Amino acid sequence: MKADSMRIGHGFDVHRFTENFDISKPLKLAGRLIPEELSLEAHSDGDLVLHAVCDAMLGAMAIGDIGEHFPCNNAALAGIDSAELLERVLQLADKNQFRLVNVDVTVIAQVPKLSPYRYELRDSLSSLLQMDSDRVNLKASTTEQLGYIGRKEGMACHAVILMHTNA
Repeated sequence: MKADSMRIGHGFDVHRFTENFDISKPLKLAGRLIPEELSLEAHSDGDLVLHAVCDAMLGAMAIGDIGEHFPCNNAALAGIDSAELLERVLQLADKNQFRLVNVDVTVIAQVPKLSPYRYELRDSLSSLLQMDSDRVNLKASTTEQLGYIGRKEGMACHAVILMHTNA
């Protein structure tokens, strides 16, 4: 692989928790339901892992960001499964002759404790990306009770990806 055919992308997403658990909008991360009574405010299903990954891929391809491609004022996207958004971004990557090399994700949350779900989330993300799990890393961190995340008001996610292009 030539150096000029490699592209790095960074994605970030953050969502506030709803005041009360919404049974119609359970917590979903990396395409998997998390069995905790928490819901995130979002136009879509609120899967901030998939949102950050989409944003990172769009950035690596230099074709905008998730808000440009999937605006929150688009009524057709209300409540959409974020796996569908990811599939659309993967189609853009294919159309533009990009392929993923590796993905590194950090979820930042005081609650819920994500370590029990870490490998399940990684495997789900690997499957959605159609990548071997040894090229996908997912980790979780807290903010040591500092800031809005530490006050349990919401959660955030960073994603860094490496893509290769033949274009």
